[in-house]
Amino acid sequence: MTQDVEMKEQPAPSNSVPSSSPSTLHHLKEIASLIETGAYDREARRILRAIRLTMALRRKLKASVLSSFLSFALTPGSEAFTRLSSYLPKEDENEMEVDTATSAAQPPAKHSLPELEIYCYLLVLIFLIDQKKYDEAKACSSASISRLKNLNRRTLDVLAARLYFYYSLCYELTGTLSEIRSNLLALHRIATLRHDELGQETLLNLLLRNYLHYNLYDQAEKLRSKAPRFEAHSNQQFCRYLFYLGKIRTIQLEYTDAKECLLQAARKAPVAALGFRVQCNKWAIIVRLLLGEIPERTVFMQKGMEKALRPYFELTNAVRIGDLELFRSVAEKFSTTFSSDRTHNLIVRLRHNVIRTGLRNISISYSRIALADVAKKLRLDSVADAESIVAKAIRDGAIDATLDHSNGCMLSKETGDIYSTTEPQTAFNSRIAFCLNMHNEAVRALRFPPNSHKEKESAEKRRERQQQEQELAKHIAEEDDDEF
Repeated sequence: MTQDVEMKEQPAPSNSVPSSSPSTLHHLKEIASLIETGAYDREARRILRAIRLTMALRRKLKASVLSSFLSFALTPGSEAFTRLSSYLPKEDENEMEVDTATSAAQPPAKHSLPELEIYCYLLVLIFLIDQKKYDEAKACSSASISRLKNLNRRTLDVLAARLYFYYSLCYELTGTLSEIRSNLLALHRIATLRHDELGQETLLNLLLRNYLHYNLYDQAEKLRSKAPRFEAHSNQQFCRYLFYLGKIRTIQLEYTDAKECLLQAARKAPVAALGFRVQCNKWAIIVRLLLGEIPERTVFMQKGMEKALRPYFELTNAVRIGDLELFRSVAEKFSTTFSSDRTHNLIVRLRHNVIRTGLRNISISYSRIALADVAKKLRLDSVADAESIVAKAIRDGAIDATLDHSNGCMLSKETGDIYSTTEPQTAFNSRIAFCLNMHNEAVRALRFPPNSHKEKESAEKRRERQQQEQELAKHIAEEDDDEF
């Protein structure tokens, strides 16, 4: 044990301090070669893999590494090289010498591909955002978008979609999101004319986010209804689209569609996207409460969400009990949280649901009760308010009761057998429809290698395949015999 401690306390050699930079630079060079291969072979999946590898290296990016990579990937002295180098801060001379020495081992590319140039823009933009240099990132993103407009290559679609996202993010972080709305609309039109489907989906989501950021729900719905049909080429973009659609449907009082969209977005979201799933669950909880449903306790106990969903748990408890005073205290206690989540206006709508829930509990507990007692239990201002609320609940079918205006009381009817109604059939039908929709989406999401149907099978491969099929059939037949 003492020897292990001594080994840990020994100072590191002087030349091992910048050793992480060459390894990061080496990985970036490998990603660049992967992008070149994808560009020459016209395979977008290789470029998509390069972006995934880049996200893994995101925390290791340094200005010195990026400077060395720019000199490797771009032609020194070119317009793109000069512009991107100006955004990077100057590092120490020792660090620059090490990086320059490592980059000198491999000569720079003579003719830089457009894919590599756009990738360099993306790298520098991500670095500037991580360093919280939003003004420089804003300028870099604008330059990258203006360069991207002059390029029409399908191998750039994946990189362009990422640039669009960070372009909008830079302006959102600086509080100037409304400035790029017309530019995003122009980019969406260009992507539609170029049949850039991934770009269309990304830009549509960015435009919806732009409109919803300023509470322009009507304009967002008009754009969504007239835009090309969302084909879900990217799972992340489809999740965002469902979330935005759920918010629009909620504001438009279409709670059933909103609930379906929000729950589907929460289910489809990646496990790592915790913040996104929390937002989906917050809106889904409010929508379910507006529908008269009470979410299960397990919804609030999901891993990593307990603290964020605590205000909504207390709100749900107040609605479940039907206590109007408790509901008011919870709404006042967490008013800042609800305002930051932009759900405060929806919670104001819940007041009627709280009253209706309390009224439903009263109708179940009492076969006959005076309206004055109803007003007292619900903590309403007057008997007239209680009478109008009871009458509206009876008309909407929330409670099965009648009003005796002459005696000023509410008469509740006996609860019938729910299995004698069509409600169980409706519940089973919704579950079956959900399973069928999930199966259809899974079939549509299947992916196959490109041009697999055009590849001709050799005689040797055909013999191997037939032999495997015969062995499999024989094995299945033997299993069937064993069962009998």
